[in-house]
Amino acid sequence: MRCPKCGCQDDKVVDSRASREGATIRRRRECIQCGHRFTTYEEIERENLMVLKRDGRHEEFSKDKLLSGIRKACQKRPISPKLMEDLVERIVEEITNKYEREVPGDVIGRLVMEGLRPIDEVAYVRFASVYRRFQEATDFVHEVKKLEAQQ
Repeated sequence: MRCPKCGCQDDKVVDSRASREGATIRRRRECIQCGHRFTTYEEIERENLMVLKRDGRHEEFSKDKLLSGIRKACQKRPISPKLMEDLVERIVEEITNKYEREVPGDVIGRLVMEGLRPIDEVAYVRFASVYRRFQEATDFVHEVKKLEAQQ
């Protein structure tokens, strides 16, 4: 691993532990040349999972895109970044366990909505508005009434 301070490729691992419920390994490293300490994360490289979009197109699954959509729904809400990242990890784990090469986009959307509902209802409705393509204010009202009925 290249030191971010001096560029040397000689380092030693000082500490190593599982993080994010075992999905990644966090390693503390120390550069042999300058002594700078830095952190790296290691995770399993998954086969290219494709997402089948509504219009029939295929797109490579992107964990970053998933997290970005969740962040937008949670914007200015009291939801920690860790909670959002944990939701992404749970969704990725579920779809990679169920789908080998291709996952329908609506499955991902449904999983995000199921994950957001208990976390924050406002984030849930925001995400639902994009996922379900709300066109009018009555679409929001209908979704909120469904939430109220489920409580």
